[in-house]
Amino acid sequence: MSTAIDTLIDFTTDIELKNIAQKVKDGIRITDEECLVLFNKADLPFAGALANFVREKLHGNKTYFNRNFHIEPTNVCVFSCKFCSYSRLYAHKEEGWELSIDQMLDIVKSYDGKPITEVHIVGGVHPKMNMAYFIELIQKIHAHRPDLHVKGFTAVELDYMFRKAKLSVEEGMKALKDAGLQSLPGGGAEIFHEDIRKEIAADKVTGEGWLHIHETAHNLGMHSNATMLYGHIEKYEHRIDHMRKLRDLQDKTKGFNTFIPLKFRNSNNDMSHVPESTITEDMRMYAIARIYLDNFPHLKAYWPMLGRQNAQLSLSFGVNDIDGTIDDSTKIYSMAGSEEQTPTMSTEELVTLIKQVKRTPIERDTLYNEINHF
Repeated sequence: MSTAIDTLIDFTTDIELKNIAQKVKDGIRITDEECLVLFNKADLPFAGALANFVREKLHGNKTYFNRNFHIEPTNVCVFSCKFCSYSRLYAHKEEGWELSIDQMLDIVKSYDGKPITEVHIVGGVHPKMNMAYFIELIQKIHAHRPDLHVKGFTAVELDYMFRKAKLSVEEGMKALKDAGLQSLPGGGAEIFHEDIRKEIAADKVTGEGWLHIHETAHNLGMHSNATMLYGHIEKYEHRIDHMRKLRDLQDKTKGFNTFIPLKFRNSNNDMSHVPESTITEDMRMYAIARIYLDNFPHLKAYWPMLGRQNAQLSLSFGVNDIDGTIDDSTKIYSMAGSEEQTPTMSTEELVTLIKQVKRTPIERDTLYNEINHF
């Protein structure tokens, strides 16, 4: 019986696209050159059909979410990334916020009695918030709520912490793991390629440094996520270079849970003159990432960034995870002009969102163990 992908192959007249579709059907990894062909030649229905084939081969109609909340210790930062709408330079720290350990524990305690499984801790790089400070925070979170999975700190934050503490990456990661840090988010990756990175984020950890921190975490038995900031001054070749480095590391460690393409938003930052990508380009980005990153088990769309309807749409373009319930303290994207200015959804709202597009909602924990089926 002919399937949708067989029909796609039969009716595709472009020989390069036909060959790529056949490789995807056969489960054969596509090359960088073929990925560039997809970016340059594949229209949205073609890319989406291939990505949906991969998605349903891996997960059927399952769509994951988790019950989580975010803590953002500070938006004061020593770095000055051009694309950032969130941070305030340390020299202007009066414009930002700094939470004490007790204030952050109060946030944790506000979820007592609620079925939250994860706390996600990311923020600016504040010179006073050092390794000892965050180790104390992690330990106090676990002491109060031992069952809560602590996912925290971008590689940018970690690189600064380790250098300030005069520790190697290996020593620093082990100390944080011993304190109770369980996994890493994917932030700070931006674009690995040096030419682009030095233009938009010259003073933060290098692409190689980001990869080394995540590899070290994986070698310690920790999992992490990976991101890519797209839709600004990069070219398709830079996106592919970025994804290839992630795919190579995943071949080596198998430590990444999910890939999260992050759309550049141009409000309130030094790159406001750069137009944002269209929703068509966003969906093509998700689709091609799903096709290319064949060793990543999951592809996540961060719904507060895309908006609810576009997050639903992404579930037809390779995405099988729309993140979590979050809460209304998540400021990073709302300050950059995201679709959701108050990014919070109840579990019931998330379940409805997923069911409306004929997918099956699955509540997961941080490591994708299934908790509830809806």
